Amino acid sequence: MTLLIASLTAVFAYFLVGYVVGAAPQLRFRDDDGELSAAQVWLIQAGLDITPTMFRFWSVLLGAVTFVVGTAITGAFWVAIPPAIAAMFMPKWFYGRRRIKRLGEVQEAWPDGLRHLVASIRSGMSLPMALEELAATGPDGLRQAFARYPTLARVFGVRPALEVIRDELADPTTDRIVEVLLLAHERGGPMVPDILRDLAEATTQDLRTAEEIRTNALEQRLNARIVFVIPWFVLVLLTARQGLYREFYQSPAGFLVVALAAVLSLGGSLLVARLGREEVEDRVFGGSARGAQL
Repeated sequence: MTLLIASLTAVFAYFLVGYVVGAAPQLRFRDDDGELSAAQVWLIQAGLDITPTMFRFWSVLLGAVTFVVGTAITGAFWVAIPPAIAAMFMPKWFYGRRRIKRLGEVQEAWPDGLRHLVASIRSGMSLPMALEELAATGPDGLRQAFARYPTLARVFGVRPALEVIRDELADPTTDRIVEVLLLAHERGGPMVPDILRDLAEATTQDLRTAEEIRTNALEQRLNARIVFVIPWFVLVLLTARQGLYREFYQSPAGFLVVALAAVLSLGGSLLVARLGREEVEDRVFGGSARGAQL
């Protein structure tokens, strides 16, 4: 029993130190068919080269630190609980916005990227050569997404290289375009430039419609977040100093007020998020139907 406890303690210490110094073993979560899990794809899309477990560890650690600091400032641990929960979800919100921005840059770059492919093909290049040229001189968003394409294409072939990029982006727009590129590579023919040009025009229309929808919903999302944050910020300021407010919120009655307010705030935030949620287009050609999730 002593040996077992010592072994478990050593393993725990090994992982803890590894997470702290950033040298923990890279445990890649994969589905049964060997593909990366949805959570791992989400992190890749956000530009993070860590595992979902490590990401959750740092999120919980941030929440714990916020809880300790909030308790020290306010003198009432239940006042520090809501800010700690918010801080714990802050990394997911931050990198979620970063992921959306990165994927949005790829989507917005596709029309110019397709026109770039058309120009390259009409200048005499084959489609694989045009894709390598896209990775080198195409729009910024696609240059980053296709950075590994030349190496993957030389090692595994054009189809596996495009499939890897498609799965990492996990985006319905990219799915459709990659499928057209795969068919163009396999069938070829003089109609390929015309097909890619028509696809560029259709993609431009789709992006314009999606941008209008996001713009109309932006103000409501901002108002909802401000309404959620400001009351808790004011509460922390009121309880930061000794006085009647701090004494009240240290009492059982203050605990009930904070608990009720937290439930109402969380319920309102979930309701607003539900009502303002954008419909996610199903992935028909890619992996999971709804794309990557954390």
